[in-house]
Amino acid sequence: MEESALQWYAVKVFFNKVFDMESALTAQGYATYLAVDHVLLKGEAHTQARRHIAFLKADGKTDTRYIEEGPAIFQRIPMVSSLLFVRAGEKEITALDESFKDATGGTKGFIYKKRDSEGRFVCEAIPDCQMEAFRLITSHGSEGLEFFSADDISRFATGCKVRVTDGPFKGAVGYVKRIKRNRRLLVAIEGIVAVVSAYIDPRLLEAM
Repeated sequence: MEESALQWYAVKVFFNKVFDMESALTAQGYATYLAVDHVLLKGEAHTQARRHIAFLKADGKTDTRYIEEGPAIFQRIPMVSSLLFVRAGEKEITALDESFKDATGGTKGFIYKKRDSEGRFVCEAIPDCQMEAFRLITSHGSEGLEFFSADDISRFATGCKVRVTDGPFKGAVGYVKRIKRNRRLLVAIEGIVAVVSAYIDPRLLEAM
């Protein structure tokens, strides 16, 4: 499938199985994105993780919650609980959504949906510009960031639309918000989640 035919979709994952879902989708050849912090483990937490990883390696397995960098071990902590993104084609995503249902009538999760012009629920593709901005903001860690649900976003009036021209968030497009008296950048994936940066220097912003 051509890259242009692929789009990002948001997956709500149940039962705290977001890492299992990430691994399963990756094994099927899908590109995924999970916003995570990397926490350096120390003391007993490091010792336990080292034993756990060694035990899995002996059985030919891995645990994607952990990253080894020499003797250091980092634990991946989701920034937004149970939220994963997957890139797929329009036909693939519908089949994937169905595959999350099991024979007992339960479900592992679902693809976020919207109503089409005929009132049917269809999987909702995320515009690349929104996904790219969200990834830019979250890829540097969650320090100073705040996350809001789709319902919470409505509490903030739309501000000036801007593009970040320099710094770690260069290229991100969002809205300037004054929250707790600070000028901050809000990036939203409409209907799903929004992230607000720490204070951002207005000299790094270009009005659109």
